[in-house]
Amino acid sequence: MRKVLIFDTTLRDGEQTPGVSLNVAEKVEIARQLARLGVDVIEAGFPIASPGDFAAVQAVAREVKGPVVCGLARAVPGDIERAWEALKDAARPPRIHTFIATSPIHMRHKLNKTPEEVLAMAVEAVKLARRFTPDVEFSAEDATRSEPAFLAKVFAAVIEAGATTINVPDTVGYTTPQEMTELLNYLMKHVPGIDRVVISVHCHDDLGLAVANSMAAVAAGAGQVECTMNGLGERAGNAALEEVVMGLRTRPQFYRATTGITTELIYRTSRLVSTLTGVAVPPNKAVIGANAFAHESGIHQDGVLKARQTYEIMTPESVGLTQSRLVLGKLSGRHALRARLKELGYTLTAAEFSKAYARFLEVADRKKEVSDQDLEAIVEGDVLAVPEIYQLDYLHVASGNTTVPTATVRLTRDGAAFEEAACGDGPVDAAYRAVDRITGLSVSLLEYNIRAVTGGKDALGEVLVKVKDNGHRFAGRGTSTDVIEASVRAYLQAINKVVAARERDEAAAAQPGQAEAPPALDEGEAEIGP
Repeated sequence: MRKVLIFDTTLRDGEQTPGVSLNVAEKVEIARQLARLGVDVIEAGFPIASPGDFAAVQAVAREVKGPVVCGLARAVPGDIERAWEALKDAARPPRIHTFIATSPIHMRHKLNKTPEEVLAMAVEAVKLARRFTPDVEFSAEDATRSEPAFLAKVFAAVIEAGATTINVPDTVGYTTPQEMTELLNYLMKHVPGIDRVVISVHCHDDLGLAVANSMAAVAAGAGQVECTMNGLGERAGNAALEEVVMGLRTRPQFYRATTGITTELIYRTSRLVSTLTGVAVPPNKAVIGANAFAHESGIHQDGVLKARQTYEIMTPESVGLTQSRLVLGKLSGRHALRARLKELGYTLTAAEFSKAYARFLEVADRKKEVSDQDLEAIVEGDVLAVPEIYQLDYLHVASGNTTVPTATVRLTRDGAAFEEAACGDGPVDAAYRAVDRITGLSVSLLEYNIRAVTGGKDALGEVLVKVKDNGHRFAGRGTSTDVIEASVRAYLQAINKVVAARERDEAAAAQPGQAEAPPALDEGEAEIGP
């Protein structure tokens, strides 16, 4: 079977999900996990967009080994040169991904350019990118609403100019599987030299067809699928990596194609992305949702007990959902915990493990058994997070139906303790007000979500919050058997991200010679991706 390349754009298009903002350390952490997962290409960001995005692409290029690292660039010299500056230290020859819109509606209303001007810009962009790297991808933005003859003309020209991958994006999620098949068949017939390059697709999910369109493209001969973990992305999102990969694995006789993905790491990767982006995975999400392998119907349960394949077309183990072979509790030692975390796919530094073990003991003191889900929540909510500038030292709340909710909070920073008390509409609100008094910050709470990680009265509670500060959004996650404590931990994690971001901004402002803002372009050319 032929191999289909998996081009992961979680760090670029995925970060365009409303409310998602990742810092450099978080992007590098996700990129490392994507490398373990086995993706072929990591689109690390859009270097010209901001100094922060440039730094993130540069860090991923320098620190992550294995996959090809890619940077996005509009079809203008400044973008391409900036992309190369960020990518040039990569271990493998990096990829410059340049794009321009080719549909009549985009050329007329967004770019205000003629088809001839668009064609010329596309060719010059690819030629310039090839001066820096042999790996150049060209995307015809809004390809599925472009005139097929013009699209074929542009692709033929950029292939002649040196493009090694041509991408057919369904930018607005408009097409259907049949139309995608017909378009690829047309291009393969009418584009000279197309047999020398990789044909890629990048589908959006506005009509819920992103995965279906991507799979149709693979069946038609596409050699690369651009996707994101958990289907994150602009508007309704992109094709979900886990669905594309498991679709090919589950139906090999139909698609006759495979990938290089280690599918047993899918769930772990999904959890990490969910944690760092602050976007929860819906329970009915295909492949990695909480209900993906749950059976409530008596008929279904009976069938699964007799033979799994009656109602399961893939196994939980195939995506990394395994049952714990160790029962962990407060008497379990460091060795047992380290072994279980390794089985779950976590590679922690000595400092991170010490922190995880301390939190594990706190939870184990309150629970008889600590499940895999508890461990995941502990590691992802409390360990793999931003540095704890402020740490929770003490929390006391008083609340009731006839009592004014009050909270006393003591935080530590650099060894010094700070304590405040406050009243609020409830114990959580009171605690958050106390934290605000200590930190001196005034942020807007945008979202507050709580769920039980496992069942039972001693279930670990997991709280997800999103806050807004100076136009930027930050997510925080906290866990505890006490939901008030979990709420404070989540809020404090978000606050620590705010403080870290402010300190970075202040440090950058104090240093001369920082990267300039993206160059001004013609009206409408600020679109940041296919």
